[in-house]
Amino acid sequence: MSLETTATRIRLLLFDVDGVLTDGRVEVHADGSESKQFHIRDGAAIVWANRAGLLTGVLSARTSAATTLRAQQLKMPIVVQGVASKLDAYEQLLTDHGLADAEVAYMGDDLLDLQVLGRVGLSAAPADAATDVRQRVDWVSAARGGAGAARELIELVLQARGLWPPIAESPETAVSRSHG
Repeated sequence: MSLETTATRIRLLLFDVDGVLTDGRVEVHADGSESKQFHIRDGAAIVWANRAGLLTGVLSARTSAATTLRAQQLKMPIVVQGVASKLDAYEQLLTDHGLADAEVAYMGDDLLDLQVLGRVGLSAAPADAATDVRQRVDWVSAARGGAGAARELIELVLQARGLWPPIAESPETAVSRSHG
């Protein structure tokens, strides 16, 4: 099956956080708080995916207030953090949302992501993901984690579903109907 055909089936765009939506660095402050940097173009694409009727979410082994806040800003309906097993959490997401593996795209960057990447319909990685990850996924972004990799995956899915032209023409008012 072609990448484009696979992408047309996607209903959930799921992302690891550190190394995918960020460059993987976590700044720990003297008061114990932490900060991360998220790319604005990734965020814009997540908003457009939501407007297009796709589910978006994060799946992270770490718990971070910065991740929670960013997901709230982007109105991501799925935020799963601090899980011992990403695969167990992923399986619960499928059950909770009535999804099949073929309907999920997941972007991960490291070995902890491999089990989920091996299950989803469309597996993806940033350009700077671990070698073992890049070798096992369906698609590798030209962009690094935290530098537009998520945006590229979202564009790929929206283009395959015929939803990208309206966004490119009018991003402020782009699609707001459901495409299941």
